[in-house]
Amino acid sequence: MSGNELGMFLRTRRKGITPAEAGLLTGHSRPAGLRRSDVAALAGISVADLTSIEQGRDPHPDPPVLAALGDALRLTPTERMQLYQLSRAATDTGSSRPHREVRATVLALLRNLEPAPAVLLNNLSEVLAHTDGYEAVGGPAGLLDGTPPSQIRFVFTDSRARTVYPDWECIADEQVAALKRGPFRADPAIAALVDELTVTAGEAFTRRLHTVTGPAGATGVARLFHPEAREIHLAYETLELPPADNQRLVVYLPADRAAAAALARLTTPGPTGAHRYAVFGPVLTTDPAGTDPDLPQPRRPGLRLISGD
Repeated sequence: MSGNELGMFLRTRRKGITPAEAGLLTGHSRPAGLRRSDVAALAGISVADLTSIEQGRDPHPDPPVLAALGDALRLTPTERMQLYQLSRAATDTGSSRPHREVRATVLALLRNLEPAPAVLLNNLSEVLAHTDGYEAVGGPAGLLDGTPPSQIRFVFTDSRARTVYPDWECIADEQVAALKRGPFRADPAIAALVDELTVTAGEAFTRRLHTVTGPAGATGVARLFHPEAREIHLAYETLELPPADNQRLVVYLPADRAAAAALARLTTPGPTGAHRYAVFGPVLTTDPAGTDPDLPQPRRPGLRLISGD
């Protein structure tokens, strides 16, 4: 298992760009990808410095060097953020425990997203909160099993996952890319999860640790197989919360008319007409005494349903 994620990221990008794409003129045939000397010249650094970064001997290069490498490799804005986050991993000590606190305003946002399927995830891809719509779509498929439910554990260790996700290979890549955002193994909680999945998921997981360099896709269309509605095509958007939360909100929308009809059937409220949202972990509120019935009680762990009337 490689501990040099920054070096792997740079090597992968260097080998994936052609001289022409990088603005280099060549008068003879060359293998695909750029040589270290090409990237070093474009970035204005020495070959020795670039070699040191790629081999992990300089895991925390200065921001100007990172910016120059981003320019040389024609990185997208998302890839540049990934480059920066990977450079921080060497000095970021991370947190000792998973962050599972959910702010009351985030829960209010979930309430207002009903009946759309929406789920709040932390950096371990644990499900911290979700709408009724998400439960209707993902619950019967097994996506909410576990305490707390874990998307990455489901994808790599649940026998139903390859049926639930017809495009399982892509989903598995995205899960590893999401796990590798930020400090990655410098965070003890992520390091422990990586060790767990190395044992429980085996080669399907460990191979991706070496080949998937991220970043995870923030938008796209996912195919999901529902026991009742069969295959549903869902467009998704990922919204990053402030860095202190270290959480992301994923909202799903129907990608076609068949999906719209299926979601309408699955998310129709029951006889009470009240939507609910589920929360796992301590909930931060502005009502510490618990006197407001419209707010969840503060810091009471566990998975529970809260009325949205």
